[in-house]
This record gives sequence, C-alpha cells and structure tokens, in this order.
Amino acid sequence: MKKQTSFSTKGQRADIGDLTIYRMLANRYTDAVGPFVFLDHIIPKVHSSSMDSGTGGHPHRGIATLSYIIEGEDEHFDSMGNHAKVYSGGIQWMKAGNGIIHDETLNVDSRTGTNSTHAFQFWINLPAKNKVEKPEYLAIQSEEVPQKSLPNDSGWIKVIVGNYEDLKSIIPNYSQQFLYHIHIEAGKSFSTFIDEKIEIAAFLPTKNTILNDAEFEAGEFIEFDRNAGEIFIENKLNEATDILLFGGEHYTEPIVAEGPFVMNSRSEIADAYRDFYAGKYGNIIKH
Repeated sequence: MKKQTSFSTKGQRADIGDLTIYRMLANRYTDAVGPFVFLDHIIPKVHSSSMDSGTGGHPHRGIATLSYIIEGEDEHFDSMGNHAKVYSGGIQWMKAGNGIIHDETLNVDSRTGTNSTHAFQFWINLPAKNKVEKPEYLAIQSEEVPQKSLPNDSGWIKVIVGNYEDLKSIIPNYSQQFLYHIHIEAGKSFSTFIDEKIEIAAFLPTKNTILNDAEFEAGEFIEFDRNAGEIFIENKLNEATDILLFGGEHYTEPIVAEGPFVMNSRSEIADAYRDFYAGKYGNIIKH
C-alpha cells in the first residue's frame, strides 16, 4: 500500500546576504518531522565572482545542526576550537549540546572553480539527555558520504543521516532518524517502504517529481501519513531529478523553540540565554 500525503507546502523567503533562502520547516502545518525541526533551502545560484555569505557567530543549544552542501564551499568555526571547510557534496555537522557558538560561511567552491552555490541546513532536535552533553563536531567530505547505485540503472542514493540497507552514515543517531539524497535518472523510478509511526517528508529542490501517483512541483515540501507503506518516486522528465527524504520516530518530549535554541521547557530556554550572555559558550578565535 502506498502512503498518503498529509500536506504539501512551499517555503517562506529568509534571505541572507547574496543567498536566496526558503524556509521549509517549521511551516504552517507542522513544527517537526521526527527529530527534524528546521530546514532552510539555499537555492541554486550562480555568482559573478567569489562571495562571502554567512550568519556571523551565533549560539545554539539543544540541537544538532547539519549543513549539506550540494555545490559550494562551507567554512566552519566554533567556540570549541573546531575549524574546517567542506566542499561540494560535503556535510558540516555540529552537536550543540549544552551550548556552543559557531560561524558558517558559504562561498563558491575554490577546488572546482565553479561559481555556483546550493545547500541545505537542517536542525535535528536532541533528546533531553543529550541536550546537556558536551558539543561535538564533524566535517564530512563528499567522498566520505555513503552512496550506492539503485537497481536497474535508476540512479543513486546518498545516506546523509541514518542507515539504508548496507549503508551507514558516520553522523551519530540519538533517535531513529534518516536523511537520504536520492537521484533518479530520466524515465526511471524508485520505491522504499516506511514502517508504521515513522514520520517522513520529502523535499523537491529543483524539478517536478511524481510521488505515489501525484505530481509535485519543484520547491514543494511534502509530508506523508504515519501508516506503514511505500513511497514510489517516478521521474517522467527527460533529465535526472533529485529528492530529499527525511524523518524518523516521533519526538515524544515537549518542544520549546526560541531563536537559536530548542529545549524542553520555557525555563530551559531562559537558562540557555542566561548562560550565553554569561559567556559560558566560549568565544570563536579565528587564526
């Protein structure tokens, strides 16, 4: 049985500098899909020259941030002393835990010389017990992302978070969660079965795609019901298409989000701000 669509929507503009951004999650229908509580799509853009777009140093607590760079170069600094660049196809992952300040800057890819940028940023909500842990950080280059070809020359799948068949991401799981980048060749299809009670959404970055017999437009965010069933992806275009599938088990603890913090109560949000202003998250030192 194929899963039914719960809703579909398009994002709201949330531009930063030279980057055109659409905020897909949270949206007017839901605040979370499994542990995922935030998704910004930095849409594909060609720049006339090197650029420098970032948010500047800012704090986080209670979540893990994940930046997936389709095209471009992403540089990360944080108050734990971590510094790295990832390039097209790479991932910046940071567990904010009990508090950290970071600064991310997206630029064109200096390795390839191309002037394009295209990326996603997710926030993954942590269970309460992990919100009080020390921060952690991973810089994952494209060649380190698990990937395999799909049957019948249909395309490929990358496992950004979680597991798929024999593939396993090196990003830690604090609950059942997954994030897949699926590439479907022209005229091909792919299906996957989702267990009962798993929350799952799809996002179509750049092209229309057929999901369970319904066509959705580029830029649409689609959430499915919680019943066990199949998601069947068809590409009837004359060119390849891409889709993100993500979700996981329902987050059962209270969710209280404000600014860069996602906690379990209002008092914890107040604590997060108090500790930040008291300097307990440290400082970024760039060399």
